[in-house]
Amino acid sequence: MSRDDAQAAADRAAADAVHAELIARGSEGSPQPRLDAARRAVELLGDPQRSFAIVHITGTNGKTSTARMIESILRAYGLRTGLLTSPHLLRINERIVIDGEPIADRALADNWADVAPYLLMVDAELAASGEPALSNFEALTALAYASFADAPVDVAVIEVGMGGEWDSTNVADGDVAVFTPIALDHTRYLGDTVAEIARTKAGIVKPAATVVTALQATEAMDEIVAAAAHNEAEVVAEGVGFALLDARLAVGGQLIDVRGRAGEYRELFLPLFGEYQAHNAAVAIAAVESFLGDGTQPLADDVLTEGLATVTSPGRLQLIGIEPSVLVDAAHNPHGAQALGRALMESFAFDSITAIVGVLADKDDRGIIEALDPIVDRFIVTRSDSARAVDVDDLAETVTAIAGPDRVRIEPDPAVALAEARDEAGPNDAILVTGSITLVGQAMLIAREQNWML
Repeated sequence: MSRDDAQAAADRAAADAVHAELIARGSEGSPQPRLDAARRAVELLGDPQRSFAIVHITGTNGKTSTARMIESILRAYGLRTGLLTSPHLLRINERIVIDGEPIADRALADNWADVAPYLLMVDAELAASGEPALSNFEALTALAYASFADAPVDVAVIEVGMGGEWDSTNVADGDVAVFTPIALDHTRYLGDTVAEIARTKAGIVKPAATVVTALQATEAMDEIVAAAAHNEAEVVAEGVGFALLDARLAVGGQLIDVRGRAGEYRELFLPLFGEYQAHNAAVAIAAVESFLGDGTQPLADDVLTEGLATVTSPGRLQLIGIEPSVLVDAAHNPHGAQALGRALMESFAFDSITAIVGVLADKDDRGIIEALDPIVDRFIVTRSDSARAVDVDDLAETVTAIAGPDRVRIEPDPAVALAEARDEAGPNDAILVTGSITLVGQAMLIAREQNWML
């Protein structure tokens, strides 16, 4: 092994150790609904989140894709960018992106070494008060903000972990607050109605910010408008302040026309499938117009074209294999599964679709399967290696009740499920892996290890 290879291996091990320390702080599926602990952590770090501008993004579906589009356009403008998204698919480095690249292993480990002592101080203060130590995501947020300040970046695009009001990312003040479509999800923590969930998410709206929102149900829009009024923030809503004018299929994606806040943009190539991604792009354009020129200056056509044409959104209706086609999509709630189904029908013409599905325990498995049932020919029920994954027998019972026993079989091992589905598929058939982000990540890892991933 060369010296460079040895150093790379050591750096990889150091980054993996950071991930292990974060995991030791508990599951991200069980967040602490509080903000004081995260606020104390960044205070001890010197409030790194105040050293750069912020675009803050919440919603139920489309957050990551929209965040990546915003970041890509801002970077095309020559700004040095940070991007925080969650969860990751393969490695934790994917969550903290600096200037378009996942944070390097060595930088991740070095930044963690800098922040860890301060996090332990907060842990001790919390213990003295009888409160749990900083959670996995609270610690990750502090690490991300410190990493962005260290880079340094000009602007960071921040995706909330869950909700908004008490999400640890909300220790930062967003210049622009972006809302993707809001629907039922994480009801255990956010509330049982769309209005309750929207009220929590609207907690990211800060005084004098600009609010950019996708089309929303009336009850969600009412909460966003109320939060904006309370904070004297301007609201720019899809359909009024900006709009998707047209979206049409193109090789490798789609061409879209968008009416922005300050200009009209035609024939933009978006290398992502599904009309919902076109709507996400319209939201992203309005958000960038709001950030760069307060909605008064059109974006430069060549820069916008570059920013959208180079955007990627791993794990979101992504083709990872051919002959046969293997698609992965991180839809993990009914709203996302419905959008996935529409996108498949709009963008592809397969003879049949086999869905390999695995769902986490806190999700609406019945709603997900009901959304997929009309467009899927057969289901293979599996489970990811997440401790929260639904048992295959329990999930198969739900799937069978909806799809019928002749269309369902069980294969607990995702690698075997993928191999069997690929062997059985015809030349114009597709395999769809969906139901949870953890299963999608596992499928991508299998494809990479077996050397058939695109």
